[in-house]
Amino acid sequence: MSYENFAIVYNNLIENSATVKDEIVKILEGRGILATGLDIDSLKSGFDFVIVVGGDGTILKASRFYAKFATPVFGINLGRLGFLSQSSAENLECSLIKILGGKFKTENRIMLKCDGKHALNDIVIKGSMSGRTSKFSLKINDKTVCDYLADGLIISTPTGSTAYGLSAGGPVLYPALGAFVVVPICPHTLSARPLVVPDTEKISIIAGEENSTYFLSADGQEFSKWFTKIDIEKSEYEAKLVLLDDVDFYSVLKNKFGWGTSPANL
Repeated sequence: MSYENFAIVYNNLIENSATVKDEIVKILEGRGILATGLDIDSLKSGFDFVIVVGGDGTILKASRFYAKFATPVFGINLGRLGFLSQSSAENLECSLIKILGGKFKTENRIMLKCDGKHALNDIVIKGSMSGRTSKFSLKINDKTVCDYLADGLIISTPTGSTAYGLSAGGPVLYPALGAFVVVPICPHTLSARPLVVPDTEKISIIAGEENSTYFLSADGQEFSKWFTKIDIEKSEYEAKLVLLDDVDFYSVLKNKFGWGTSPANL
């Protein structure tokens, strides 16, 4: 399949993002390819291929938007970790040549939905009082699983398992797995452990305290308040992420996180 109409999404809040966007547009137009620059806050559909310039937050927002249109998204990292990106400004032209030459693959990544919001990484629920624990009850398919006294709960996709969930002690899941992870944040019991469930399950979180406000965030970017119960399920949309042929998940783990490397070699 040939791609002839590219969107170049950039984030003005990230240094050099607009400059790199202009460079990509120049390279593509020099090869006779239509390229349109879009600010991350002014996304629109109608493109064959999307290149996102920025950090993981920028890529997450663009991926959620273009999931509705099954448009492939390729990330160029200008942020800190850049786990979702496949390239950097330094090897920009080389990466574009590979894409134009078809030397890439696409992966469909499952997403979560809750309260009208969709998330590629995770849904996070916390109580309203900063610095205090809250009570949560977990149900799966309307059957009670356990109660938590914790700072919050993370419901993560495999893609998001290397993000907040990993920092909170959750496992790393291979991105193609059909599963979600429930990870308690700082639970007040040694018996509370992360739980991996199939992505076909309905996960329900019930507030454990009356007249308390609980907050929900999707990918740390979209927020809402809830008071009694929320249901979290697999989204009907899937993000379509572009991976270069010479990059695999395990090498990314090693290179980004220093996975399996002794402290003396970091």
